[in-house]
Amino acid sequence: MSQHLPVQTHLSPVTTKISQLVVTHGSGSWVYTESGEKYLDFTSGIGVTNTGHSHPKVVAAIQEQATKMLHGQVNVFYTRVLIDLAEELRTIVPEHIDSFFFANSGAEATEAAVKLAKQVTKRPNIIVFQGSFHGRTHLTMGMTTSKTIYRIGYQPLPAGIFVAPFPHALRYGWDEETTIQYCIKELKHLLKSQTAPAETAAIILEPEQGEGGYVPTPPAFMKALREICDEHGILLVMDEVQTGFGRTGKWFAQDHYNVRPDVMIMAKGIASGVPMSCIAASSEMMAKWIPGSHGGTYGGNPLAAASAIATIRAMRDEHMIENAAERGAQLTTGLKALQATFPRIVEVRGFGLMVGMEFRDENGTPDAATVTALQKGCLEKKLLLLSCGTYGNVIRFIPPLVVTEEEIRNGLKIIHDVLSQIFYKN
Repeated sequence: MSQHLPVQTHLSPVTTKISQLVVTHGSGSWVYTESGEKYLDFTSGIGVTNTGHSHPKVVAAIQEQATKMLHGQVNVFYTRVLIDLAEELRTIVPEHIDSFFFANSGAEATEAAVKLAKQVTKRPNIIVFQGSFHGRTHLTMGMTTSKTIYRIGYQPLPAGIFVAPFPHALRYGWDEETTIQYCIKELKHLLKSQTAPAETAAIILEPEQGEGGYVPTPPAFMKALREICDEHGILLVMDEVQTGFGRTGKWFAQDHYNVRPDVMIMAKGIASGVPMSCIAASSEMMAKWIPGSHGGTYGGNPLAAASAIATIRAMRDEHMIENAAERGAQLTTGLKALQATFPRIVEVRGFGLMVGMEFRDENGTPDAATVTALQKGCLEKKLLLLSCGTYGNVIRFIPPLVVTEEEIRNGLKIIHDVLSQIFYKN
């Protein structure tokens, strides 16, 4: 049966699909279908399998832990593996971050971060940014502004969430300095007109926006956020769900900036595919969180903790962070070469192996049609790609951190060939 025909299942159709492939297994940068075909996977489970599919050291750690304990509820007792994970995380987060709370998903961790911020500051409101994606629960939908599809049919959403403009110069059609100054001015105006500093608990942002189009935060804007937060006693919360664990060529995207976060949100790549998330802050801040006011049955699951420890150690021992930086530079250089050939590519941007390529037509209008055609053409040539952006006009590249120079080269060739077919087919 053709792998591209609709697959009949009893699974809900609410989840969108980029393919109808039925995959049996994966290894490194590749996934394999029931019919024996193999596909180069530049999606990494949307930034989850950073160590590649079924990394042997991660698999071994999961297998070993499964023989000892599958679940140990943190309200009842500690597990040694969870204590060890906290110690391992201490080696890769900023020095002032020394306390961790574990959950299962990015949305759960985001809600936990908001609850912590509200209890610590005794303030009710938060600020997010246009183009943000923070999750699909009711609260995190209210915090998400990258696309209406994530919110449609669910209004009204929780109150106390205020949206500030994000400094993406291409979107505004200005130079970067003008865009940054405008967004700083509007944020300060927001604090005067809609949510007073005395009632604002936190400013929450992705250092590089994910669903919003893979747009890095300009360093000057990040510095201004820290200054505004310090001035008003507002917590600065970094959502590192998609940007964390080596994705950007450093352990965390915030490491590209000389800016100190108050709270970090982590998930996705933390455990190579076993569901886990985490928020991190200083022990002084965590001590202000009322015991029993937050929790969760599966948070800190020992199987996930073992996977997370193995993930961090494999990344360090096998120099995956360095590889992400090197292969990211190769990918970005290759995409910019394509930009010189195909003028509808208007911007290539991002850190490490978290790279966005934006398309617009000859009138400057977001070009989602080309993105859809590119995805389809690459799928036919056995390369898996995802899109993003408010208008669906950005291809996002998130290959695993173990991707090789040859695999990047092969991916770039496929993209070149498909774009040539799209634009020069006549």
